[in-house]
Amino acid sequence: MATEGFTTSFLVEQDADAVFQAITNVPGWWTGEVNGRSAAVGDEFTYRYQDLHYSKQQLTEVVPGTRVAWRVQDARLTFAADPAEWVGTDITFDIVPVDQGTEVRFAHRGLVSDLSCYDNCSSGWDFFINGSLRRLIATGAGPTTPPWA
Repeated sequence: MATEGFTTSFLVEQDADAVFQAITNVPGWWTGEVNGRSAAVGDEFTYRYQDLHYSKQQLTEVVPGTRVAWRVQDARLTFAADPAEWVGTDITFDIVPVDQGTEVRFAHRGLVSDLSCYDNCSSGWDFFINGSLRRLIATGAGPTTPPWA
């Protein structure tokens, strides 16, 4: 498994517990169809957005107020040269208390720049992490319409 990948981070005024609750509420910040559970180690959920994206994630690490990690078990990205590019990659959320509130550090290990989906997928993560998730934490409001809709 590659240790390199897409990373981003942001700060919010809310505490680490509020951030953790938002991260584990995947339907609260993802558009499309989310099914399953996303709060405890071993939980699995699927995500589907039209006929463009399907993926299945399993939670591999859950430390309340500190960290959430997912492993991608299955994926079909119809816009990618290899629709299974995400399979076996790891997605992590590190929750770090700071003086101003909480920093969220996101990483998708294995989503590297030489993958055919990198540009679309990194733009998608930017929308979901820096847009929808940040908005859910800060305001309690769910996602807006993604730019590709």
